[in-house]
Amino acid sequence: MVQKPNNRSKDADERLKRRAEVRRLEILRAAARAFRQLGYHATGMRDIAAEADLSPGNLYHYFKGKEEILFFCQDRSLDNMLEALERARLSGGAAPDQLRAVADAHVRVILDELEGSDAHLELDVLGQELRDKLIKKRDRYERGIRKLIAEGLKRGELLDCDPVLVTRAMLGALNWTVRWYRPEGPRSIAAVARSLADYVVRGIDPSPAGGAAVPETEGGSS
Repeated sequence: MVQKPNNRSKDADERLKRRAEVRRLEILRAAARAFRQLGYHATGMRDIAAEADLSPGNLYHYFKGKEEILFFCQDRSLDNMLEALERARLSGGAAPDQLRAVADAHVRVILDELEGSDAHLELDVLGQELRDKLIKKRDRYERGIRKLIAEGLKRGELLDCDPVLVTRAMLGALNWTVRWYRPEGPRSIAAVARSLADYVVRGIDPSPAGGAAVPETEGGSS
């Protein structure tokens, strides 16, 4: 006799997984705050537990150690950036608009999800296996941006440039926001993201104004 699957059990398992994922994301944000305040190397699991309002024992239920939290931070960020890159590619917009969308999403991810923490830049502290996984995703992301630029050049939508050089310059400028960003600053993350996205694309945008001006009236951070 074939036993029918227990739908209630599956639903309960799914709810548990969703709750666990929500809690892991809350811990991620707490860890990012601790990394920003204390620096990655000076932050211990007890610091992260205190920021997340958990006992150290409960924290270890979700993450085995600080390295695993750091990997989760970076891996999730890269997944979100790759999704934004794919959305931009499928949008059918002109190359400058696609690049602005990617740059905007990039800044939002590292400033919002990672709370402006330079954990996004900490790679060498990870073990070789975890580091290799992230490097593969980073390389895939960088290649995707280079491809957007190369295709835009072919269509005559961008000024003549070296796609490799421009991509690395863009990523350097976007990533560096975690060094100077301050959540208590006067501008919102959205305003910072839009302004910086416009800035890094303007130099290769052939339109007369180099892209639409970005309003900077929102309150918040930077």
